[in-house]
Amino acid sequence: MASQPKVFDPDTADLAKVDLTDLDLFADGPPHALFARMRDEAPVRWNPSAHGTEFWSLARSEDITNVSKDPATFSSARGGIFLRPGTLPHLDFLRNFVIFKDPPEHTKYRDIVATAFLPRTLILIDELIREIVTGTLDEVVQRGECDLVRDVAAPIPVKVITRLLGAPDEDLAQLLAWTETLEHGITNSADVAETLEQMSAHFLQLVDNQVVRGVDSLAKGISEAEVDGERLSDEEIAAYFCVLLFVGSNPTRSAISSGMLALMEHPEQLELLRNEPNRLRCTRSGLAPTALDEILRWSTPLNCLARTATKDTEIQGVEIKADSRIILWYASASRDPMVVPDADTFDVTRESSGHTHHAYGGGGPHFCQGANLANRVLSIALQEIIRRLPNIERAGPTSRVRSTFINSLATLPVTFKPAH
Repeated sequence: MASQPKVFDPDTADLAKVDLTDLDLFADGPPHALFARMRDEAPVRWNPSAHGTEFWSLARSEDITNVSKDPATFSSARGGIFLRPGTLPHLDFLRNFVIFKDPPEHTKYRDIVATAFLPRTLILIDELIREIVTGTLDEVVQRGECDLVRDVAAPIPVKVITRLLGAPDEDLAQLLAWTETLEHGITNSADVAETLEQMSAHFLQLVDNQVVRGVDSLAKGISEAEVDGERLSDEEIAAYFCVLLFVGSNPTRSAISSGMLALMEHPEQLELLRNEPNRLRCTRSGLAPTALDEILRWSTPLNCLARTATKDTEIQGVEIKADSRIILWYASASRDPMVVPDADTFDVTRESSGHTHHAYGGGGPHFCQGANLANRVLSIALQEIIRRLPNIERAGPTSRVRSTFINSLATLPVTFKPAH
């Protein structure tokens, strides 16, 4: 009889041999038990790989925050931001992506885009978000069942981005398909050059036709914003829209579905939020309330990003050579008990203790610029799902996206009391 494959045991595995590029480790979500050992025993750990992708792993919140706030030493532009350096093809178009830039160019870019994210501008978007959430739920409330990922969590953020871009509603299916292709490409190091070219051409057409300008306050703000007399080029605007589509939709989808799963697994907290929806309401400026912060901490939709050392340095006394790659494991940092007491417990009533999650990165210049927009989408979506889908509960097994990059559910079947 053939022997069964050995089951990976995070408590006894040899940390020196564990390869975090192995997708099997992420089959059930982030390997939190393994991350806990890394935080205790090897917070700065060299990762071997059968694929030739070797790097340093950072597991603690403090170290990830320090690296994130030091772009001069730890670059996003040199070597890219993904776990495997060859994840995306080397296209000239990539130089326009803000996530691939370092200061001072990165700073100028963010300053221009930031003028479109003023609180007074985002407040105007709340009505748009609520309209989209309401319309999406209208399509399922009478059924009494749905797949919360496919039918609700996935379309809501893409619909919001579609409207912000000034794209016609019929583009929705194509935009969803592009996000799925990019997700697959990033996870599996597949060639997505054609997809990126199609996206850039599509968004350049929107800019050239002035469909974007004047249609929506956010899009208009981005296209017309300037700092020191400079505006973004059409190519940079198109690149920003590519980032906004992917980064603005996939993590938000993940946070909605993972947040609802956590609440269904903790029905007393779900009932609390049903009775006290204001616990999920953002401030006027878009800051998240403590309950939403806890949902973001628990779900942390982005597992990791990469940096590259620009010079010889050290982290926690460990020598890091120039050009070494460093992987920031946000999923680990969000459950670091040195930052969050009782970090493996989900609790929407948790008292705020400052920076409790890494759902939007580790801080510094690359902290997610769309965080307040994402907070608004999450806030309204979760409030309305809880309000309009009473008695919601799981209706079967869930499935996950096997990815070192995205921490996301693929399916979440649910039942609820149908509306009359």
